[in-house]
Amino acid sequence: MADTLNSLQSLGDAVSGAVEAPRHVQKLDAHGRAYATGKRKNAIARVWIKPGPGKIIVNDRELDVYFARPVLRMLIQQPLTVANRTGQYDVVVTVAGGGLSGQAGAVRHGISKALTYFEPELRTPLKKEGFLTRDSRVVERKKYGRAKARRSFQFSKR
Repeated sequence: MADTLNSLQSLGDAVSGAVEAPRHVQKLDAHGRAYATGKRKNAIARVWIKPGPGKIIVNDRELDVYFARPVLRMLIQQPLTVANRTGQYDVVVTVAGGGLSGQAGAVRHGISKALTYFEPELRTPLKKEGFLTRDSRVVERKKYGRAKARRSFQFSKR
């Protein structure tokens, strides 16, 4: 350690010469779309977004047909409303695994990631809302000697 720092000024000079944090860049495919994978519980959603009138297609069906419950549709629209991009992007999704609730969460996660790939400056508001964090909660496995993961069989003294 030949070059020791003797003052705070020299420390500031040493830090200013450091490499900047990596900037996020736009990631598009050959068709001008951004692709991302979203996950929630056992559901995996593959999401492509491109500029358009705002149609959302899930597994070759309209959003209203695939997700009939309004709560799930609202959940999927959240990243677009937070980013003020409602009606500006066409979204094509293929989702598999899990139930409808997990699939909706996976689609939301995928749309959020794809938006950050298309417009890197949207990363801050989406991250602040927690849409870029993968919800890692999954169903606990069943243990032997138990009725379910934690539930015991009914106890009887005799």
